[in-house]
Parts: sequence; C-alpha cells; structure tokens
Amino acid sequence: MYWNPSAECMEPEKLRELQTKRLIRTIHHVYQNVPYYRNRMQETGVAPGDIRSLEDLALLPFTTKQDLRDNYPYGLFAVPLSEIVRIHASSGTTGKPTVVGYTQRDIQTWAELMARTLTCAGADKNAVIQNAYGYGLFTGGLGVHYGAELIGASVIPISGGNTQRQIMLMKDFGTTMLTCTPSYALYLAEAMAEEGIDPTRDIILKYGVFGAEPWTNGMRREIERKLGIRATDIYGLSEVIGPGVAFECEIQQGLHVNEDHFLPEIIDPATGRVLPDGQEGELVFTTITKEGIPVIRYRTRDLTSLSREACQCGRTHVRMNKVLGRSDDMIIIRGVNVFPTQVESVLVTYTEVEPHYLLVVERVNNLDRLEVWVEMSDRLFSDEVRRVEEIRHRITRELESLLGLSVGVKLVEPKSIERSQGKARRVLDKRTLS
Repeated sequence: MYWNPSAECMEPEKLRELQTKRLIRTIHHVYQNVPYYRNRMQETGVAPGDIRSLEDLALLPFTTKQDLRDNYPYGLFAVPLSEIVRIHASSGTTGKPTVVGYTQRDIQTWAELMARTLTCAGADKNAVIQNAYGYGLFTGGLGVHYGAELIGASVIPISGGNTQRQIMLMKDFGTTMLTCTPSYALYLAEAMAEEGIDPTRDIILKYGVFGAEPWTNGMRREIERKLGIRATDIYGLSEVIGPGVAFECEIQQGLHVNEDHFLPEIIDPATGRVLPDGQEGELVFTTITKEGIPVIRYRTRDLTSLSREACQCGRTHVRMNKVLGRSDDMIIIRGVNVFPTQVESVLVTYTEVEPHYLLVVERVNNLDRLEVWVEMSDRLFSDEVRRVEEIRHRITRELESLLGLSVGVKLVEPKSIERSQGKARRVLDKRTLS
C-alpha cells in the first residue's frame, strides 16, 4: 500500500529536479544561518553558489556526531529557538548528548514520512498500533505516534518495558501492529510462551515494524515464526529526523530511502571517497527539507550499500540494504573485522539455541580472544552432554569458517543472558576495562 504515491513513485527525472532545487535552497539556508557550516565551507573553499547539481554534494564537508556535541546545545540550529516546537536529544552516555530541534513544518514532515512507513508495513485507519518504542528525549516513540495519528489508526502509546502489561493490552485492546526494537519483539514472544499464550490463537497481531538496531533476515524469520506476523524493517536516526528515513516494502529487498527529503551517499569510511552503487561502505545523509537543524553529509557510521534497480513494488526511491552493523560497533580480533550480525546469521539457523547472544572479547597473554555466549533452548539444556557438545562444535566450526579466526563458543542456560527492553547489548569488550 502507498500513503503518498505521487512522492513515493515519482519519476526519476522529476525527483532529481526536486532534489537539486531543495539541496541548493538548504545550502544557502545553512550558510546564512549556521556559523559552523559557514566557517567549514569557507575553510574548504566552497561557496553556496558552487552547489548547482547533485554531483556538487561531494564538494561539501562532512558532519559527524562529534560536531553536534561540540555545538551543544543549539549551535547547529538554523532558526531562532522561538521557531522550535520540539527538542529531542540522544542519551549522552558517551559525552554531551546530541540535540535536535524541530519546527512545526519539520514535525509535519516527520509525520508524513512515518505515515508512509506504517502504511507500507500494513497499517491503515483500522489498525491498532501498539507503540513500544520509548517516549521522551529519544525520537522513536513520538515519530511512530505522529505517523499513526496521521493515518487515522488507533495508537496505544505504551512505550517500552512492562512486558506483562504489553501482553495484556495486546490481547485486550486487539493490537494489530507492534512497533519496537527487534530484540524486544523476541523478548515479548518469549514472555508469551512462558505465559502459555499462543500468538496465532490468543491475539490478532498481524504486523511488526522493527528498527533502532541492526538485525538479520534470520532474526526476521524467527520473529515472524514466533509471533505469527509479517516483520518489516525501518531505518532512521535522530540526527537526520528520527524513524522514517527509510522503510521496507512488501518485496523486502532493501529499504526505500525517502529521497525527496534525504540525499544518501555511500563513502569509504577510511578515505571519505564516494563509492558507486552496490559497493558497501558508510552511509551518509544530507537533509534537504529540514528547517530546524539541517545536516550536511552526516556520517551515520552505519555500513550498507545502495541499489537503484527498479523495485517490483513500484516505488522509485533508491534502496539501502539492511545495515550490516556500525563501524563503531565493529570489533577487531587479531586484524579481523567482526560484526554481531555475522554471528547472528549463524546462530539463527539452529533450533537448538535461542537468538540471545553476547560477544565477549578479552586479551589473554597479549592475544585477543573472542568467545560467543549463546543461550541453549530448553530442549537442548535438558538433553545429554554429548548432544550439547555436538551442537557447540558445529556452531564453532561454522563461526570460524565465516569469520576466518578461532572462536570460543559457550552454551549457557536459558534466560541467562541479560534481556533489554530497548536496544540489545551484543558486545562485552573486556579489553577496554583492563
């Protein structure tokens, strides 16, 4: 289903003309109103008049999360605070939080993008959407909320946590769509099983919209099997707007980027060189309609690739592949790059283990060592030792073959790995604790 087919299926040439017009207007806007961008452009010898086409985007300097922190709180705002109607911020766990501001028009744009996202995932005005993303400074909850209300759906603003109440309301309120992180969706499925609730019999849930953390297609199949739903991937980040930057269609072969509002690029994370479509690298975004805090060539640190091949759904916007991981979440073991999603892709093929795992890295005798902790299923936990060892050896061989390094695998008791009601913690790097 389409929410706005004239935008989502725009002819490529018409889209390019619109993008160029909006890019030029945005560059003039930030040059005149954001001293940081004006100084950066002057330092690199770029004037607003030099930006005349989409190809000229590469002339502009990058923006990083550290730049937002260095200009905390309002240094990158492009309008007076009197025009800002909403302020969001990151958690700030690694320093000053990154702050973003929205004008009234920005809020309307955000609602439009989330209406596209939720409609494509299966929602309409008859949907009952249980929104288990966090409400507050985090952008997730309110972004979904705006889109659901614009569609005319009934939204349950339950936020994250309180799992038993989530399940009760899902049953009593007739929830048809669940929105949360994929790891929390699995946690909810696990909690239902413990309560003896059969999702295909006891609730009428049909769809799930999951994002805010990388997840594999294997995890998608696990969620769909356990909850009896169609699981859809979405992508967004607060620095760009929040959820609604990109979303999956029913074909599920990449996420359509809302290109009438955001210009995506893929760069080599080491050199900053723009890479061609199809090549994997770091995702970069330039906003071309935001008023409150436009960002120019923002480095997301997310690793993916772009495809401009025609999609069977009819949408013409470029697609980004599922995010492999973040360059700052990647761990390096004896010179080998390892992402949690690589490990997950192996684990989800085993019915004998659960998709709850932790990568534990430590340094032993000056050598880095990776051990993967993974929960056994209840069935395997009660099986004989020989069977447990057989599964452990098989997983070890597959991981070592995939990663190209020696790996320790530790099968742990069911429910022993800490659960998260938001983003799952996948890595414990003890090297940074020593």
